[in-house]
Amino acid sequence: MLKRVLIANRGEIALRIIRACRELGVETVAVWSEADESSLPAQLATTSLCIGPARAADSYLNQEAILSAAQANRCDAIHPGYGFLSENPDFADRCVQAGLKYIGPSGDVIRKLGSKSAARMLAQSAGVPVVPGSDGPLKNVRQAKARADQVGYPVLLKASAGGGGRGMRQADRPEDLERAFQDARAEAVACFGDGELYLEKLVVNPRHIEFQIMADSQGHVVHLGERDCSIQRRRQKLVEESPSKALTAGLRAEMGRAAVAAARAAGYVGAGTVEFVLAPDNQFYFIEMNTRIQVEHPVTELVTGIDLVREQLRVAAGLPLSFTQEEVVVSGHAIECRINAEDPERDFMPCPGTTTFLHLPGGPGVRVDTALYTGYEVPPYYDSLVAKVLSHAPTRLEAIRRMRRALEELIIEGYPTNAPLAHLIMHDPQFVRGRYDTGFLDKNLDRLLELARTCDRLMDGDENQ
Repeated sequence: MLKRVLIANRGEIALRIIRACRELGVETVAVWSEADESSLPAQLATTSLCIGPARAADSYLNQEAILSAAQANRCDAIHPGYGFLSENPDFADRCVQAGLKYIGPSGDVIRKLGSKSAARMLAQSAGVPVVPGSDGPLKNVRQAKARADQVGYPVLLKASAGGGGRGMRQADRPEDLERAFQDARAEAVACFGDGELYLEKLVVNPRHIEFQIMADSQGHVVHLGERDCSIQRRRQKLVEESPSKALTAGLRAEMGRAAVAAARAAGYVGAGTVEFVLAPDNQFYFIEMNTRIQVEHPVTELVTGIDLVREQLRVAAGLPLSFTQEEVVVSGHAIECRINAEDPERDFMPCPGTTTFLHLPGGPGVRVDTALYTGYEVPPYYDSLVAKVLSHAPTRLEAIRRMRRALEELIIEGYPTNAPLAHLIMHDPQFVRGRYDTGFLDKNLDRLLELARTCDRLMDGDENQ
């Protein structure tokens, strides 16, 4: 087994990795920016050290500093978490060149799947259905228009190197395409340093379904069921659940086989996620594969009982998976709500600040992944995610009720969060019935926010009486 792992990340995912390592008897090295000196990962790791100023480019994206820290502290592996360098093929290569195990797929595999257009072609070669679109990168607007005319509007222009909804623009009509192309390319260059785009037919009113994959170096590839990630805002996930109410047993098996085929075709090793859109007619299409652990991985852990980070560590050490496909059993239902330090009333503007009081929910079937504590200052330099609240119960309705209770217990004071909005979603009749798609928040956000304001007024009225 590995002896010492450097964690090239921060926040709740760094803490999650520290806990998994500790349970396996693996020492940890936490690297942190000046903004994270007082963070829990910095305090709880076996060893911790500062690698640079607050700006991510000077710290969590500073490959030289991270690799030097790993070598100086005699680490034998680096875990990148998610975000930052987790899908950077050059960093994966440099880890190996420095004599370190990279906890994830190889640089070549990341490169192969990191280009969304190349990943499409790879999926097609494995017999996995893809959304109709361009066969490769687009050279110019003229080529984009020609392909859009063939597949029909509306279409999506997407950055080949993209992720998280960045570098993506929708064109509903031919006259919208040129502006969408220019905007998508500009954002792709700004976010990823790569302006390469491809085009896909827009599947209207789809569900966003992803399958968790685990693969080892002995050639075993398994899936651990799906997560429904359709509650999104601007293609940023807010609520995830498993299993999906939209899938039949037959469709689930078919999509699982497709996910395994895509991972096997890529020569994948480690934890990954194969993402699909599911059309209203139950036709599914591959859209991309994420070559890292996902924010929402605890959803799968709750329904399968399998520790995915532990499996990552085992696989990186050269060990086989500790389970077979037949041993993966989904039990009950799990839901995750992402809690962000942001104000939904101000267009979800990030709201960093000092956590003046914190109370986390607990009790049967409730899990909270967070690095918050009372007095902790949420820095303004990084993603606004501050906690993940999860519920697990024998049925979906019980999991929803348990999540309502957990969110009612959650208290985070010092800055606004989206927790009240998540609580309202848990009561929405469409969500409760499972009749929603990726357009749910676009259609219902104004109504939900007005309902939140009404609730606030009623509570203020009670307090004044």
